[in-house]
Amino acid sequence: MMVRTGSVVAVIFLGLLVMAQEVSTDYDHSYDFSQLHTFAVKIGTSWGNPLTEQRASEAVSKVLVQRGWSKADEATADALVVIHGATEMKKSLDTFYSGGWGGYGWGGFGAPGSATTSVNEYRVGTLVVDVFAAKDKRLVFRGTGQDEISDKPEKNTKKIEKGAEKIFKNFPPQPKESKDQK
Repeated sequence: MMVRTGSVVAVIFLGLLVMAQEVSTDYDHSYDFSQLHTFAVKIGTSWGNPLTEQRASEAVSKVLVQRGWSKADEATADALVVIHGATEMKKSLDTFYSGGWGGYGWGGFGAPGSATTSVNEYRVGTLVVDVFAAKDKRLVFRGTGQDEISDKPEKNTKKIEKGAEKIFKNFPPQPKESKDQK
């Protein structure tokens, strides 16, 4: 059971990326992304599951190709895309009341009949995608996705794909128009 649980956790973690995903991006506003046309992808921080690491690499590659970039050998690529992953346990509290609330007398609310609070633990995965200009090893873009991990590998694969799409939704960043250009 330990092996299966570890594998499920790693697969699940990467699935974090989609449904209620929190995705954020940042980039070097002074960098000219038009000089980047080719890329290579590698895992920077392993999360211990080669299957999901491969799926993450494929999802990121697919989205970048859709954005007009071409996959290349690391030695010749214009950009190096480095993927990092991590998981952590989170807790949520759910309280259920039964009975009644009594009267709304002078002292405020009456006491409830009874309350039951349960603690739920769930695993959250974080995926960070860094894009470096290969020529000078300069970080030019970072995307981060975070979501709850499912216990179903197929769901996590979809979350990875959707997360990559969300991270690269407005990629490559377009130069901002200056007030002089308007």
